[in-house]
Amino acid sequence: MKKKVCFVFQLHQPFRLKRYRFFDIGNDHYYFDDFQNEEIFTKCARESYLPALKLFLDLVRETKGEYRFALAISGVVLEQIELYAPELIDVLVELVGTGSVELLGETYAHSIASLYEEKAEFKTQVKAHANKLNSMFGVKPKVFRNSDLIFDDSIAISLKELGFKGVITEGAKHVLGWKSPNHLYASSLEPHLKLQLRNARFTDDIAKNFNRYDWSEFPLTADKYAKWLSETPEDDQLITIDMSLDVLGVGQPAQTGIFDFFRALPKYIVKAGMEFTTPSAAMEQLNSKDLLDIPEPISWSEEEKNTLSWLGNDLQKEAFSKLEKWAERTRLSRDRRLIQDWHYLQSSDHFLYMSTQNEDAWRYTPYESAYSAFSNYMNVLSDFLLRVEAEYPSSIENEELNALLTTIQNQGDEIQKLQEEIKELKEQKKRK
Repeated sequence: MKKKVCFVFQLHQPFRLKRYRFFDIGNDHYYFDDFQNEEIFTKCARESYLPALKLFLDLVRETKGEYRFALAISGVVLEQIELYAPELIDVLVELVGTGSVELLGETYAHSIASLYEEKAEFKTQVKAHANKLNSMFGVKPKVFRNSDLIFDDSIAISLKELGFKGVITEGAKHVLGWKSPNHLYASSLEPHLKLQLRNARFTDDIAKNFNRYDWSEFPLTADKYAKWLSETPEDDQLITIDMSLDVLGVGQPAQTGIFDFFRALPKYIVKAGMEFTTPSAAMEQLNSKDLLDIPEPISWSEEEKNTLSWLGNDLQKEAFSKLEKWAERTRLSRDRRLIQDWHYLQSSDHFLYMSTQNEDAWRYTPYESAYSAFSNYMNVLSDFLLRVEAEYPSSIENEELNALLTTIQNQGDEIQKLQEEIKELKEQKKRK
């Protein structure tokens, strides 16, 4: 069997917050910087998303479907596409229609809700994301890719309950030990859930090193890269390269030759005796090499591959604790605007901006410091929780509130049913 190469591209941009002062709490219920969000997204769409996806569509057609890959698109990005770059929808629909592109499951908000002790919010977001994919593209995701590849055994249990057959996560060395990331594995707690692992070295060669003049392998060419992949041990089955799509055009600007590199790559992959695949296809064709125990959360972040980029200091933990505490009560709301804000506030980026150790946070943060990010976020969250409190006072226990809302919903359903019966009786009377 040919060695398989699986490219996974993530599309995510948060709805960034405007500067929100303490004195705005209780007075201003709109939290987002519309100008900045539109400016950043349209730049990404113009310089990266559109040219990259059009290139991939050309490659799929030119190779008669042999060029295959996967996309992980967060729900909040799908909303931004609809708002700022609707032309992207047509390209995505065409790509999905080729049968060579797989859309992966995600959390709607690209959140870290999977790290909550209770997994109800995580499951709610995963279902919301699946519904969004189905409404826009008519597909149901089979393989899951969590925000920033976060995964542990408890998440495996939730994903199995949600019906996923596999998950993509990080090939963390402290989990693998001597094992290679270039195989399929399975969860020790849920053996039917397959684990596909990112190869950090081959990902970083493109995402981080492609334009580094001080890199010993500079310049990276398509034939050189394909040769490296083919020279991995003979029994390696599956090499997974997982990165943000905006590596093409933003992380690595067009003048670096990144688009030319990807245009040339399929020819050399095939020439080297390998083939492209999607996660679902790989999981159908390959057996699991072994079971993996992952008791503590892993991710693609930093050398340690843990979750400290989002929960590594007291500021982040305080914000996370507040979200987790109010998750159940907020989910009870029928207010669409409140739920939308709730989703946007959970994007993992807000926690990354509070990091004091992750270099990416320092590069991309719109704030002067981690404390500024924390202060702004907590001001917004304070106002948001006032709105939740006004709708569902905390003096009423969650269980009691849920029972009342269920009763109201049932009564509403009964009223609607009776109205339909009255309408039918009136029509029958007219016919007589």
